[in-house]
Amino acid sequence: MKKIHIIGILAVIAGIAIIITGSKDVSTLSNFADATILQQEVKISGELDLSKDIIYDPEADANAFSFYMIDNNGTSNKVVLNSPKPQDFERSENIVATGKMVDGVFMADEILMKCPSKYKDEETRIRAQI
Repeated sequence: MKKIHIIGILAVIAGIAIIITGSKDVSTLSNFADATILQQEVKISGELDLSKDIIYDPEADANAFSFYMIDNNGTSNKVVLNSPKPQDFERSENIVATGKMVDGVFMADEILMKCPSKYKDEETRIRAQI
């Protein structure tokens, strides 16, 4: 075999490995009921449950943060994130938490937040003038 053939075969193998690795992260959004049944890592979209407490005491443990989230089915559940509380967390409009259910608590590895746009008030003001 020529060197070019070996390099080509290695490139194809590397491409397949990248596709397989990337496809593991692609998942559909789930809910707390499915997470309880599946017992595997899922992504849950929802909003912050403002009727319940957000627990974060950086003096006691800066990497202990918990809150309640309402999924898209309307189910509220406790979410624990072993990271500091994100800035402006209370202002988030939507939360996507990645993790799995452990003993009735959703243990999140990471959360993504959609915060209100700083242009939203400007847009509302402009529409009111039209």
